[in-house]
Amino acid sequence: MTTTDGRRREPAYPRPRVPWWLGDTLAAVLVVGAAFAPFPVAEFRPTGGLAVAVVLAPAALLPLRRRRPIPVLAAVVGFFGLGTLLGTLAPGVVLATGIAVFAVAARTPRRRTIVVTVGTALAVLLLGLLAVGGRVVDLPVVQFTLLIAFAAAAGDASRSRREYIEAVTERAERAERTREAEASRRVAEERLRIARDLHDAVAHQISVISLNAGVASSAIETRPEKAVTALATIRRPSRTVLGEIGDLLEALRAGASDRAPSPQPGLARLDEPVAGFADAGLVVGTRVEGPLASVTGAADLVAYRVVQEGLTNAAKHGAEHRAHVLVAVDEHEVSIVVTNPVPVVRPEPDPDDVRGGHGLLGLRERVASVRGVVETGPTPGGFRLAAVLPVSRSSDGDGAVS
Repeated sequence: MTTTDGRRREPAYPRPRVPWWLGDTLAAVLVVGAAFAPFPVAEFRPTGGLAVAVVLAPAALLPLRRRRPIPVLAAVVGFFGLGTLLGTLAPGVVLATGIAVFAVAARTPRRRTIVVTVGTALAVLLLGLLAVGGRVVDLPVVQFTLLIAFAAAAGDASRSRREYIEAVTERAERAERTREAEASRRVAEERLRIARDLHDAVAHQISVISLNAGVASSAIETRPEKAVTALATIRRPSRTVLGEIGDLLEALRAGASDRAPSPQPGLARLDEPVAGFADAGLVVGTRVEGPLASVTGAADLVAYRVVQEGLTNAAKHGAEHRAHVLVAVDEHEVSIVVTNPVPVVRPEPDPDDVRGGHGLLGLRERVASVRGVVETGPTPGGFRLAAVLPVSRSSDGDGAVS
């Protein structure tokens, strides 16, 4: 049994293995010993050099039974038949036949084993009767036949046990691979969740800071009072983003089970991002249709993030410092639309900000997690971000998107 990294792993309960040569040596000793044992039955004792050779030949064939079990069995039965023609009913050859039957039963399917066993038992029975003059109730002949049946049953049990152990081992390996895949999936999901939370905690606050820093930089010489106001405004989002990052790090250190979940924002706090961007000079027009209280759970949080992301993009990439937010709630869904004008001529990218953002990608993932749809793209006169989220009970989710 091997692990997923290719290393061999020992079973929990190692089974002692008998060396193959020891089994072959024992079988040969039994066959040879039976050939020269002083049996009281005359038919058991080979007479003549040819009979002795026939009785001893199976000892040389048995080591081949692992690779060619059926041919070896056929050859041993042939030697048994040859011995009966010479007037010898050799117990050693019958024992070799039982060993060969065991090898066949342990290495072939059950149906083939039954056919081979029945054929072998009939052959031994008929040949034995030939040697004893047709006495049907002759005890040695019956014992030889029962020995063949017992060897077949033992071999079949050995094969079944081996298949059972292999099946258990395969299930254990498959379960281990499944656990490792599940652990990797959970790690990937957790990394993605942390990335989304970090973006939500930082991106729009940094945008507010950047806008006010730009205002302060451009007005510091001509209108110093405006620059002072902009710098003062920077302090609030700076404290906010530091606090949110601190909360996120605390949650990661403590673990989700050791820390009570912090309250999540929703549409009831829609005025907070609007006021924050308004302080940075972005004129935001809002329009709300329908009861916001009917939007709850994960859909409420995702709707808030849609507004937050739309205003962040308007502040960073829009023109004329204005944007419009529409939130429409009905019985089945909530629609959020954020629009803003864009520059007629697209400005050159800032060399200090050459990397693209991940806000819209994370937003699409959040919207998909509550079975909503989101559309982004240019519209006449500007840029439009629109999302439709279900407000039924099924959209509440389990909070996995937080």
